[in-house]
Amino acid sequence: MSGDVNSAGALPSLRQAQIAQTEQRILAAATELFLADGYVATTLEAVAKRAQVGARTVYLRFGTKAALFKRVVDVAVVGDTEPVDVLGRDWMQAALTAPTAAERIAASAAAARQIMERTGALFAVAQQAAAVEPLIAAQWQQGREQTRYAHALFWTRMAEDGLLDPGLDLDWLIDTSTILAAAETYLLIMRLTSWDLDTYQDWLVTTTVRLSQAPERSS
Repeated sequence: MSGDVNSAGALPSLRQAQIAQTEQRILAAATELFLADGYVATTLEAVAKRAQVGARTVYLRFGTKAALFKRVVDVAVVGDTEPVDVLGRDWMQAALTAPTAAERIAASAAAARQIMERTGALFAVAQQAAAVEPLIAAQWQQGREQTRYAHALFWTRMAEDGLLDPGLDLDWLIDTSTILAAAETYLLIMRLTSWDLDTYQDWLVTTTVRLSQAPERSS
């Protein structure tokens, strides 16, 4: 009897593994095509062909190209397909819980750097697609709002933990750092400068430290 139970229990796990592997193949194929051909020129049929799966499989799993693109970007942002959002990741938790302000700022910059390393090119595709695809435009705006929420949490925690001068304008800090870390800002930097990711990360640290310092008061 125990053997039958184990066999039956193994079937769902095997099926889940197969579904996960298929999704990873589709996402890998979609990523390659979106980056190579852009959003408009990429079709679900082309993705299916590149992933070596049936077009019906892609349609059933994602429904629309916009939904597939969102999944591609979401996975790139966090680095895998596990159901854990950015704020739940260890590398982001360090930015919210490290014992000093300097460590939190460094962890935040490191997190931004790795997100841009994985997703920067896809953000460029999204920025172009948003001009012609309302669903992508809505997703782009949602991303802005999520970035602002993360920065609001970052600075609020810093203040609550006594790591900020109480005289600093918290709302101004949140707004300004959100703009600094925005995908649009990263894309502009890459277009206007010859910075590499190390320079980008260092810039985030230096600028954020300066933002977090209270202005000198005249005597």
